[in-house]
Amino acid sequence: MKGYNLITVKDELLSGLTTSFALMPECIAFAIVAHLDPLVGIYTAAMICLITAVLGGRPAMISGAAGSVAVVSVALVVTYGVEYLYLAVILMGIIQIIVGLLKLPKFIRLVPQSVVYGFLNGLAIIIFISQFNQFKLANGQWISGMPLIIMIALVAVSMLIMYILPRFTKKVPSALISIIVTTLITLLLGLKTKSIGDIASVSAGLPAFHIPMVPITLESIMIVLPYAVLMAAVGLIETLLTLNVVDEITETRGKANRESIGQGIANTFCGFFQGMGGCAMIGQTMVNLESGGRRRLSGITAGIVLILLILYGSSLINLIPVAALVGIMFIVAFNTFKWSSLKMLKHAPEIDRIVMIVVTIITVVLNNLAIAVLIGVVISALNVAWQASKRIQLVATFDRKNNVQYYEIRGPLFFGSTANFKQSFDFNIDAETVVINFLRSRVADHSAIIAIGEVVDKYSSKGIKVYLSHLSADCLELLNQNSEFVQVNVLDNPFYKVPSDELD
Repeated sequence: MKGYNLITVKDELLSGLTTSFALMPECIAFAIVAHLDPLVGIYTAAMICLITAVLGGRPAMISGAAGSVAVVSVALVVTYGVEYLYLAVILMGIIQIIVGLLKLPKFIRLVPQSVVYGFLNGLAIIIFISQFNQFKLANGQWISGMPLIIMIALVAVSMLIMYILPRFTKKVPSALISIIVTTLITLLLGLKTKSIGDIASVSAGLPAFHIPMVPITLESIMIVLPYAVLMAAVGLIETLLTLNVVDEITETRGKANRESIGQGIANTFCGFFQGMGGCAMIGQTMVNLESGGRRRLSGITAGIVLILLILYGSSLINLIPVAALVGIMFIVAFNTFKWSSLKMLKHAPEIDRIVMIVVTIITVVLNNLAIAVLIGVVISALNVAWQASKRIQLVATFDRKNNVQYYEIRGPLFFGSTANFKQSFDFNIDAETVVINFLRSRVADHSAIIAIGEVVDKYSSKGIKVYLSHLSADCLELLNQNSEFVQVNVLDNPFYKVPSDELD
């Protein structure tokens, strides 16, 4: 409760209330995408939002039934049935808990800024485009005529409130006022427009504890395991990137490992209560942040409000016009897009521009954030490896008095630079001894050790003795591990220590 006072409590309660309304339409839509009852999306959002708000590592971040997880799980539901989905969600949660305990989420720091920009821009476009589905009727036909005019007008009112109100006061969430005003306009004027009740009724009880009705055999596990792994990966990638965005906006630092564990506990819990699984939702997180949410209380409030609405408030929720939520999400999409990244297209290195554009396009076209981010990271990593591979240099000097050929290696020696390394030696020299100095080099991997062994073997075949000098401790360890395959002579010298680059 540190840092709470009457003002922060009020802000947290109101932002949580607003966020609960923003969660509903998308969670309903994602449940439909996964071929599940719409109510599943709502109570999944309630459970995940509440549990992660309490146990997670990033206050103010909102989690729920996410579209990226729904897209992965739909094939499992269609092919094997919903009971297999529940088992997959349980395994998904267990995998995320293990990932958190092993402290693997730290590697999200390796995601380049260009990938983050592409992720945010693609997500903003997806949020914007997805709102147009709300302009369709239940039978899939587009709304037309007067209902369309009314809905556009209400969307405009909602957006106008979201845009203007924060300029005068930030004491009340503009999104909440937007929902209240558009709902009152609809009721007082008797306007016929699409409401949440037209999408799905939220009136029902909460699900009971349920063990998946699936034979617990190796065959069943092997069926759901690939889906569980992919769902866990997709959920964690989207969650950790969202965590980084919240860190940047709030100028605070979340705990990625704890968030992974909290997310895993939430998904495991959902699996035993007939939920569909989920992760952080950046759109709803942005709604929470823009409404003033900064602490755990906002997420806790959003989860509790969803539960109360399911149990007691369905009649009120069903009256909220969908247009109000569409207007809110349009503003969220606008604010999520990194407009500053457009300047990056002019001034950033070419590879960063390419990565940002590719990630944005893949995110929008495939609607799969995990694949987009992975491809962006791979492209960036390959570029770094390629640039590093060109930095390897050999400086040769010959000691005529002692008939010794010296080579000083400059630059990293790893799988990408081994070809240039081997081609830089002169194997037809007239010398009795060759000394290879690694003082300005770093031997990074097994490929480098093999390359060194090949160079030594070529010289040895010509009767030339080879000595290595100034090897780092980690290189010596690699050589000792591969002593059966690589035989080298190491000069006795004070070994320098390479600073550890392990991420903590």
